[in-house]
Amino acid sequence: MSATTVARAVVPAAPEFRRPWTATVLGWELRKLKSQKRTYLGFVLGALPPLIFVLFRNLQHGPHHADNTFIREITQSGLAIPIVTLLVESSFLLPLIASLVSGDIVANEDGNGTLKTILTRSVDRGQIFAAKVLAAMCYATAALVIASVVAAVAGVAFWGFHHIETLSGTIVSAPEALLLIVGSDAVFLIPLFAMVSIGVLLSTVTRNSAAAVVVTIAVPIVLLIVAQIPGLEATKPYLLYEQFQAWQGLLRTPTDWAPVLHSAWVCALYAVPSLTAAYLVFLRRDVAGD
Repeated sequence: MSATTVARAVVPAAPEFRRPWTATVLGWELRKLKSQKRTYLGFVLGALPPLIFVLFRNLQHGPHHADNTFIREITQSGLAIPIVTLLVESSFLLPLIASLVSGDIVANEDGNGTLKTILTRSVDRGQIFAAKVLAAMCYATAALVIASVVAAVAGVAFWGFHHIETLSGTIVSAPEALLLIVGSDAVFLIPLFAMVSIGVLLSTVTRNSAAAVVVTIAVPIVLLIVAQIPGLEATKPYLLYEQFQAWQGLLRTPTDWAPVLHSAWVCALYAVPSLTAAYLVFLRRDVAGD
């Protein structure tokens, strides 16, 4: 037996290096969010309005007059509360909550000087980017679910688990209403994920959390203002701001899928280019210069 053979027999082979799964990297990102106070601030912001609304309405006496079907029905069925909550929070509060994390997810690492360390780990940059995007989307989903669950529990506790009237004037049973609430939340996630995508782009490019959060929430509002300019009214159906109401198509009989499908492809026009640009910038991030 040669000396080389003996050496190979005595010295064990080095273990083969394996990159962690993207799911593992996502777990790291979620643990980071769990340790930040900002995470819970968003959850509280989403859960407080339905609680305040239910308590305030319970202290009032007499009939409640309103143009919206579900606001008129809040004392008839607690299942109207999560729908009213989505109606109230969809235009500004929930997009703001989603922006708090998406606009901070990369920029925060820059501000703390930890991005260099992350990028020099034995983890693919694509994995890191994907994990950050998924973590921001998970947060936005969690904020929406918490707001909806709190609203449903509070509403049912005060006014019961009863049937509701849809926007078309038809009556649906309580179990069917519950499915409609879940479906409405799912449809609302489409434009909310588009907002997250814009936030990730700005977080990656600006390297400034505050600027990224503010600009992210300002983008759909500015576009809405621009659409008011004479001659640009035709652009309104294609604005991201308008897609936040597409979920109401599920609350009609028969279901109006047109706004849902329209929202899906319009939001893709915002989300796909934003994530692509953010990914390219992230891949080219100069570690040595950070």
